Amino acid sequence: MILSPARLVLVRHGQSTYNASGHLQGQTDTALSDVGRAEATALRPFLARFEQVVTSDLVRASETAALLGYPDATRDPRWREIDLGGWAGRPIAEFPDEQQGAWRGGPLHAADGESWARFLARVGGAVDALAAAGGDWLVVCHGGAIRAALTHITGANPRTVIGPPNTSVTVLRPPFVERYAWTPAL
Repeated sequence: MILSPARLVLVRHGQSTYNASGHLQGQTDTALSDVGRAEATALRPFLARFEQVVTSDLVRASETAALLGYPDATRDPRWREIDLGGWAGRPIAEFPDEQQGAWRGGPLHAADGESWARFLARVGGAVDALAAAGGDWLVVCHGGAIRAALTHITGANPRTVIGPPNTSVTVLRPPFVERYAWTPAL
């Protein structure tokens, strides 16, 4: 096992309008809520400054990056949330608890959506590219992408990895997890 020279600091976007209303969003391009903007602004002083910054190209992530002080962060669609296809926009409450684990890292997905395996390969490719580049990276992305990144580097069962809260910080130094879903007392 070789310790990577890279450190990836993953920040989940602030609360979006769909998070606030309890709807699945996937790749639906929803904006931050007022709470999400306040969360991102409050997190900013807790983060070190980064020279290398990447964000998902979806608005809720790129707006979070801007509020953290990186309006010109490189946008990379590999860091997008999983594509939920026709499930996007549906209330989360429509899915029974036993189905949640099956689609959050399992075999269940919308017929027109992205499978966990394809999602994991997409995010894993983005992780590997940053790890190969080395150095410290700030990545502003989504809860599913963070779970996929953690699963990719550790081999953990994605069904056992709880989703990180909005505006939380996860630190990966492949193949290790230094911190998962940390949030300051805001």
